[in-house]
Amino acid sequence: QAQLVESGGGSVQAGGSLRLSCAASGRTFSNFAMGWFRQAPGKEREFVAAISRSGVNTQYADSVKGRFTISRDNAKNTVYLQLNSLKPEDTAVYYCAARQSNLWSAVEVNYDYWGQGTQVTVSS
Repeated sequence: QAQLVESGGGSVQAGGSLRLSCAASGRTFSNFAMGWFRQAPGKEREFVAAISRSGVNTQYADSVKGRFTISRDNAKNTVYLQLNSLKPEDTAVYYCAARQSNLWSAVEVNYDYWGQGTQVTVSS
């Protein structure tokens, strides 16, 4: 069983930045591809970004491409999501997820473990 704990959320004004972290424990972190998803009020959870086990391959949703950056530090068992140029529509609960595979995925059901989420609120 893997445990994932997100942190770094908060309230910022439009144009601001945040850095989310997701600390993993319980399993060998480097065995997992990692992803970030988000869920806005009244909407379904959606894919944001993903990264392969090694960190070489990444993928982003079109809505965040060029503004968000996913990275990982396998020595620290942590995956990060740097959020820049934030917009009010980025307001959501952000979740990290772990997939026991080398391949990243944009599909929720392909992930085996989930964190509890961290709130990001962007005001205009």
